[in-house]
Amino acid sequence: MFRRALLVGLSVLLTGSIVLPQPNGTEFQSLYIWRSSDKEFGGFSAIEVSDDGREFVALSDRGAIVRGQFQRDNGMITGITAGPLEALKNGMGGPLARGRSDSEGLAIGPDGNVFISFEGVARVRIQIGPDGWPALIPSHPDFEHLQNNSALEALAVGPDGTLYTLPERSGRLDRPFPVYRYRNGQWDIPFSIPRNSSYLVTGADVGPDGKLYVLERSFNGLAFGSRVRRFGLDGSGGETVVETQTGTRDNLEGIAVWRDETGLILTMISDDNFNWFQRTEIVEYRLPD
Repeated sequence: MFRRALLVGLSVLLTGSIVLPQPNGTEFQSLYIWRSSDKEFGGFSAIEVSDDGREFVALSDRGAIVRGQFQRDNGMITGITAGPLEALKNGMGGPLARGRSDSEGLAIGPDGNVFISFEGVARVRIQIGPDGWPALIPSHPDFEHLQNNSALEALAVGPDGTLYTLPERSGRLDRPFPVYRYRNGQWDIPFSIPRNSSYLVTGADVGPDGKLYVLERSFNGLAFGSRVRRFGLDGSGGETVVETQTGTRDNLEGIAVWRDETGLILTMISDDNFNWFQRTEIVEYRLPD
């Protein structure tokens, strides 16, 4: 029975054919399955997309980054060209140690600076420009005590360069997710977001509307559910703009929010965990302004 249930669950996960009506006028736009023969390909935990929706940067959770371009037809992704995955370097120019290479969150500031958050050893680092030398940002005292393998999963940057990061887990089912903010050389916790249902945080971005979009994932042991909520940068509001039935999408972990002439576009990428039965999905939803 378990084997049969597992196969049914995997079938739903792989087909991804169920599309539910979305809240707030959000519409499903497209699904693209990204494949590559690169042996390092997979495990994508974050994505950033250019203002025109043509270029992207994706981050693997094994300490690698890749840059590429989308081909589009009537707004839908029809192809991808990308360079090789490049290993992240440590502050000495060498490879990251295995226990320090779990890169989860990615944010690119308005000045082009690249910020990356890590889960294994919870920390955030900065690179000045795409090829800059990495340096650690001072840590918040909480980071040392975040749950193992559930630390700084999501990272976003505001138009003024302020950073926002969230852990995957809050520590208790009834405890909200803290939002850590870094500005003027200091961390604080300006607000938290409610934790409800079985969803855990996987990604975040500050959209062109100045709101914080938080991607969340649920898992029932066989398949994944996904949800996107958005909040004001003061914690106000809090509304669901995307929610999928379990098994509709793969393991969505990264989100980028940008705008075209029709409204806001939510681009999300899945982490295939380097498993043969999962896949790297690029999923997009359209949200009217």
